[in-house]
Amino acid sequence: MRSLQILVVDDDDADALMISEALENGETRANVERVVDGREALDYLRREGAYPQASRPDLILLDLNMPRMDGRETLAAIKSDDGLKAIPVVILTTSGAAPDIVASYQHRANAYVTKPFGLDDFESTVRQINRFYREVATLPGPRQA
Repeated sequence: MRSLQILVVDDDDADALMISEALENGETRANVERVVDGREALDYLRREGAYPQASRPDLILLDLNMPRMDGRETLAAIKSDDGLKAIPVVILTTSGAAPDIVASYQHRANAYVTKPFGLDDFESTVRQINRFYREVATLPGPRQA
């Protein structure tokens, strides 16, 4: 099986580092790129600005609470763009608030996961997401998306 190309959209350096380490050091490794907010994510996904050579991700891990353009706006932009909407988006956030969960699914998030607090639980959760999308789910190829 090939490694997944995963785009992490998270402004928290510590969380982004833990996500990257869990994905790059697990038994089901992934190639990880990171951006810090929604505007940067859209530039990356559209290969604009600083990202003309960006790889199309197989999966996006998206935080909700970020500056400039938050995860809610980013999710809505991704899922309303015909060229991007087939890319699975997993909301990975600290918020367990019911309005955030409902709004994320209304904007067509593929999953909503609340970040666990302990390091081991956090890494395990991230690895489970990777394993599911790599081994269980069938993802669209670049030409299908």
